[in-house]
Amino acid sequence: MASVSSLAASVHQRVADALTAALPEAAAADPLLRRSDRADFQANGMLALAKRLGGNPRDLAGQVVARLPQDDDVIGGVEVSGPGFLNITVSDAAIVRTLAARAADERLGVPRAEAPGTTVIDYSQPNVAKEMHVGHLRSTVIGDAIVRILEHRGEHVVRRHHIGDWGTQFGMLIQYLTEHPHELDHASDTAGGTGGGEAAMSRLNRLYKASRTRFDSDEEFKARARDRVVLLQAGDEETLALWHKIVDESKVYFQAVYEQLDVEVRDADVVGESAYNDDLQQVVKDLESSGVAVRSEGALCVFFDDVKGPDGNPTPLIVQKSNGGFGYAATDLAAIRDRVGRLHADTLLYVVDARQALHFRMVFETARRAGWLPEGAARQLAFGTVLGKDGKPFKTREGETVRLVDLLDEAVERAAGVVREKARDLSDEEIAERAAQVGIGAVKYADLSTSMSRDYVFDLDRMVSLNGDTSVYLQYAYARIQSILRRAVGVAPAAHPELPLAPAERALGLHLDEFGQTLEAVAESYEPHKLAAYLYGLATHYTAFYEHCPVVKDGVERTVSENRLFLCELTARTLHEGMALLGIRTPARL
Repeated sequence: MASVSSLAASVHQRVADALTAALPEAAAADPLLRRSDRADFQANGMLALAKRLGGNPRDLAGQVVARLPQDDDVIGGVEVSGPGFLNITVSDAAIVRTLAARAADERLGVPRAEAPGTTVIDYSQPNVAKEMHVGHLRSTVIGDAIVRILEHRGEHVVRRHHIGDWGTQFGMLIQYLTEHPHELDHASDTAGGTGGGEAAMSRLNRLYKASRTRFDSDEEFKARARDRVVLLQAGDEETLALWHKIVDESKVYFQAVYEQLDVEVRDADVVGESAYNDDLQQVVKDLESSGVAVRSEGALCVFFDDVKGPDGNPTPLIVQKSNGGFGYAATDLAAIRDRVGRLHADTLLYVVDARQALHFRMVFETARRAGWLPEGAARQLAFGTVLGKDGKPFKTREGETVRLVDLLDEAVERAAGVVREKARDLSDEEIAERAAQVGIGAVKYADLSTSMSRDYVFDLDRMVSLNGDTSVYLQYAYARIQSILRRAVGVAPAAHPELPLAPAERALGLHLDEFGQTLEAVAESYEPHKLAAYLYGLATHYTAFYEHCPVVKDGVERTVSENRLFLCELTARTLHEGMALLGIRTPARL
């Protein structure tokens, strides 16, 4: 089925045509249409246009009204107010018609991208041999939502989890394991399944800290560890075997955390730093030969006029260290060449902490100068910090970074209390299932409902509340609708609702009609919080509808019940679809 034109698009077109008819020289002028509290829509474009042309905006608004089609079945009424605003009310018939069209379409009338491209999105990025912590939450959750939204729009999306699986720290860890081989074997014995993966990673994490302590205190061990790095880079069989074992154990753990977070990560999506090793020498050669990078004190650097340190001297991007080693910049540049050159990406997205903004600005500019990255093709989706209730970066009482699994476990435990209190007829197994959906959804929604550039306070009490802007409020609205649909024995939703509409029905219908344009805007700007805001608005409108418009109740006429069941069903489908695009489950019973 073709996409459904929204009421906003239909009204916009009519006002634009009338404006052109009233003032031919204003062709292509924007009527500046928006939703309004005074009417359904308000057009403000006449003010700026009249000012530019030296006319009277109220007179121009009157001319536009006179040229609107008189027999139109979309615009039900229009009046000029103030200095030249148009307050526009759409007809009930138009609302019903567009909602019926959306209900008849499996995509709810949401259009696909007209010219879909290829987007590579880099997100999550955990480090091998280290436990995932609260800092990984935002990148994972935001990245997953953007993937879902872009794929729903019809984009070809390539996911990339650029895990930290290479570098000097592995020489340190591998050397420690060669001298304590039983340690990793014991970790392997505990692997398998969620609990096993977590236990293995916990042991690897402790081994990493032990090897770091040894590295910092034992000069002979430090020398052996550095020799081990050389063996790793040279492809030594024993060293590589241990490296693979560490990486594989880490991936088991990563997958367990992703499964608990209800995020899909496929093996093919995990392409770590090590994948670009063979390309690094060519990156260096090409940058140096083209003059994009120059040698400075033995290191290969790229300089920028507008990037300076505290001392006022230029701060370069170091591609290759003076000892011949490579840092993050070289790997990131090699990844860009691969993603644009081999994967044919039109757009590169990096869901990365805002504190890395300077690094990525320098990397993108270097790739652009080298001719590897088209202008404007790469973008960092920078996110803020998760804070504790004290307003400082979220830490444990001991000052340690909060482990992600601990945070998720506590959210599910809190949610179990909420579910148990609301639904006393559920079995323990059902409570556990709902608690996972509610708890994980609460964590995700709190993150996604915040503009990604902002910091936010991690407050589980607020997150699992049934009141306010929370996922539980939205999930409860969905479950309430399902309960109504189950009770409506012998009454089916109308295929095409009858007229007229009550005020709460009109308000709900107008909001339902905005779903497609909301998703389009979110996909264009990569801002999932706008979808969350839309869904909260939908649940709020539904709550008002539920309070003022009885659906299946003694004394309610059958045709009225059918109309209202139609609105209930369409609201439920829209909530389910929108929440799924945020990666949040909508249980049918709560």
